[in-house]
Amino acid sequence: MKIFRLILLILHIGILFLLLGTLLNAYIPPKIFPWFNLLSLGFPILIILYIILTVFWVFSWKKRAFVFMLAGLAFLTPAKRWVNYSADKNETSDIKVLSFNIKAWLAGGSGITDYVASQKADIIFLQEFGGVKLPLSEGYTSVKTGSALALLTKYKIVDHKILGSNGGLQADVEINGRIYRCINVYLHPFKFEKEMMDLNADTDVSKRKLKDILKRLIPTFKKHQDQVALIRESIENSPYPVILAGDFNSVPNSYEYYHLSDGLEDAFLTAGKGSATSFHDYKFPIRIDYVFSSKSLSAVSYKVDRSVSLSDHYPVIVKFSTRNK
Repeated sequence: MKIFRLILLILHIGILFLLLGTLLNAYIPPKIFPWFNLLSLGFPILIILYIILTVFWVFSWKKRAFVFMLAGLAFLTPAKRWVNYSADKNETSDIKVLSFNIKAWLAGGSGITDYVASQKADIIFLQEFGGVKLPLSEGYTSVKTGSALALLTKYKIVDHKILGSNGGLQADVEINGRIYRCINVYLHPFKFEKEMMDLNADTDVSKRKLKDILKRLIPTFKKHQDQVALIRESIENSPYPVILAGDFNSVPNSYEYYHLSDGLEDAFLTAGKGSATSFHDYKFPIRIDYVFSSKSLSAVSYKVDRSVSLSDHYPVIVKFSTRNK
């Protein structure tokens, strides 16, 4: 029994250090050391194992349980970025935002147009819109880049700019006499095929798939670093409150998350309930769609709309209050 507990202790300490590695994404960019960013992909599994082992020590009446419980506090906010339960807000919303990767209309077709129109959002952030003529035009003005990004709004767009190579679209929108900088984000995709994620019993095949995955992950992390730098410049130079939304192709606790959210509020942490999982094409939960804002806006509600399957992403809907700000 002592040997078993020693093995569990070593395992627990190892998991603790791996979790601490995910926190280093706030400081170490992928071009210097991409493996910390890779660790962020396994955060849900690591934190579940950490909790299970901590509970084991508690029921074993071991003092080390208190040490692991205390260390676990460092991961409270990182865990809430995946699953959160915030209190209901009594504020009235002033701005409704919809962010949706529509996968070039391939799965939803005209149903996407009907759904988006039914939401009557003030600002619509679309990713992978396919470069087609936007059918949702009545009452909306729009700006777009190539085939990656489109932003539609009921209000006046006073200026807009493409950030880099289709990674970001900046639009300054005047709403009720105040200008907001809206930034639509679509970071470089990993371009995984579904079968690549299916690791079967054949060891050689699984090893080959893992190598292929790593070959795509590491270079993409480095591309993201350059895209993030351009988007950060837009945020930091903005004379207006910022609403940042889109498909980051990055999980919470990643380099991309830490640096794009710096100085902004994650609407899910403020108003979200339950799971923030937004990408549903794989067997395991992934959150890669986000809505952030300046602190002068307060998220009143946050919803991942799982009632529709019009794309491999679920729409994300956020309502903001601007009153008393």
